[in-house]
Amino acid sequence: MEVLSLETFLFLFTFFISLHLYRFFLRPKPKSSTTTGFKIYPLLGNLPDFLFNRHRFLEWSTGVLSTCPTNTAVFRRPGKMQGAITANPSNVEHMLKTNFENYPKGTRFISILDDFLGRGIFNSDGEIWKIQRKTASYEFNTKSLRNLVMDNVTVEVMTRLVPILKRAADMKRVLDVQDVLERFAFDNICKVAFNVDPGCLSGDATTGSEFMQAFEEATTLSSDRFMYAFTFLYRIKKIFNYGSEKRLQKSISIVHEFADKIIRSRMEERAENRDEDLLSRFIGNSDNSAEFLRDIVISFILAGRDTTSAALTWFFWLLSSRPDVQQRIRQELETIRASNGKNVGETFSFDELREMHYLHAAISESLRLYPPIPVDTRSCLEDDTMPDGTFVRKGWLVTYHSYAMGRMEAIWGKDCREFRPERWLENGMVKQESPFRFPVFHAGLRTCLGKDMAYIQMKSIAAAVIERFEMEVQDNENCRPQHTFTLRMKDSSISQKTKILSNRKEH
Repeated sequence: MEVLSLETFLFLFTFFISLHLYRFFLRPKPKSSTTTGFKIYPLLGNLPDFLFNRHRFLEWSTGVLSTCPTNTAVFRRPGKMQGAITANPSNVEHMLKTNFENYPKGTRFISILDDFLGRGIFNSDGEIWKIQRKTASYEFNTKSLRNLVMDNVTVEVMTRLVPILKRAADMKRVLDVQDVLERFAFDNICKVAFNVDPGCLSGDATTGSEFMQAFEEATTLSSDRFMYAFTFLYRIKKIFNYGSEKRLQKSISIVHEFADKIIRSRMEERAENRDEDLLSRFIGNSDNSAEFLRDIVISFILAGRDTTSAALTWFFWLLSSRPDVQQRIRQELETIRASNGKNVGETFSFDELREMHYLHAAISESLRLYPPIPVDTRSCLEDDTMPDGTFVRKGWLVTYHSYAMGRMEAIWGKDCREFRPERWLENGMVKQESPFRFPVFHAGLRTCLGKDMAYIQMKSIAAAVIERFEMEVQDNENCRPQHTFTLRMKDSSISQKTKILSNRKEH
C-alpha cells in the first residue's frame, strides 16, 4: 500500500500541472478516431494509461498492438523512459539476429535484477554472457545430458508425480496443479543441473520448500520493479529497507544461501571425481568466483523450474475444456504403445516421445497462446530503423511481445485466439515454425539451449497424466495470467492459485 500512496501523490501532482498546461498552452489538434498506438499525454506521455492498466499489462498492450498497422507501438513516460513494443516478426528477427549487437540487455535491465540474478546468463551481456553460453551449449548438445534428463523425468513422474495425482483422485481431493508442477520442475532441474535432490515434490525437505517460497517471492517482487510509475521509487525503498524491498532482500538472502550450499556440496563431490552435472563444468574453471557460480545456479533454477511448470499449467487448463483434443492425444499414445508392444504403465522412450506429433503440436499451440516468457526487453545502443519503418533512438528500450504475437491476426490468421493444435501439423507431422514468428524459446544467438530438454519433460509429463487422469478446472472463469518473469496462472478467488480437480480414470 505504501507504493500506491507515494505513486498516487506524485502522479496527481504531475497530472494537475500538466493538465493546466494542456488546457491553456499545449492542447493538440483533434485527432481522428482511427488513431492507433498508445495514447500520449502532454508531459506525462502514456503514464496515465500505464498506471490504469499495469495490473493487466499483457492484455492492454496486446490490444494496443493489434490496432497498429505494423503491430508496433512507441511509448513515452516521464524520466526519459522511451521505447517501442513490437509484435512484428520482421522486427524480432532484426533485434535478435540481423542487428543483434545493437540490442543487448542493457544496463537498465541488468541493474534492476542485479541483486537477484547477478551476472547469470539471463542477466548479462558481452563476454560474461558468451562464456556462460559457450560452456552451457557444450553440455546441452551431449547425448549424455539427454539420457540424464530422460532418466530423471521418468523416475520423478513414476515415483512421485503419478502417485500424488492418484491419491488425490482416489480421495476426490482438489489439487493445486501449478504448485505440484513447480515442485516437480524444481526437483528435476536440481538433479539434472546440480546432482542434488531437494525432495520438494515428495515433501521430504523443508529447506527446499522454504527456498521455493523465497524464490517465488523474489521473482515476483523483482519483476514488480519494472511496473513502478517512476523507477527511482524502488531504489529509495531499497535504501531504507522498506516495504516490498525489505521482503525482497530477505527472500534473496534465502535464495543465495540455498545456492551457496549447492556450490559447496558440488565442490566437495568434485574433489571425489564425481562430475555428473552441468554445474561441475563451470566449477572446473578456476577463474569462476563463488559469487559467479551462485548466479549460474539461480539462472538454471529460474529456467528449469518456472518455465516448464508455467507452460504445463496452461496446457492442462486448455485441455480441460477440450475433450476432443484429449481424446486425440490418447489415441496417439495408444497407437504408439501398440506399435511398440507396450502396456499402459510402461514408460515411453526418447524415440517414442519423438513419435508423439499431435501431443507436440498441442503443447506448441499452448505455448503460442501462453508463452512462459511473455515479453523480453532489449536496449538500443545506436539509432536504428526497424524493418517496419519504426525509428528507434539510442537509449530506447525495445520489447518484443511474445504473448501478443500469439494473438496477432497478421501472423496466425483470424482464428489466432483459438486453441487449435492442427495448425502445427502437416501430413500428420509437426512442421517447423520460424522462431521469429514463434519466439517462445527466444531466437537468434540467444535461442534457448534447453528447448529440446523442455519438450522431453513436457511430453513425458503430459503423456503420463493424460493416459491416467482427467482434469476438471474449478472456477475456470477466474483463471488469468499473473505476469512476473514467467507467465504463472493467477486465481484471485482462491489465494491467487489455480485449483484443479483430478479424477482418476484408468485406460
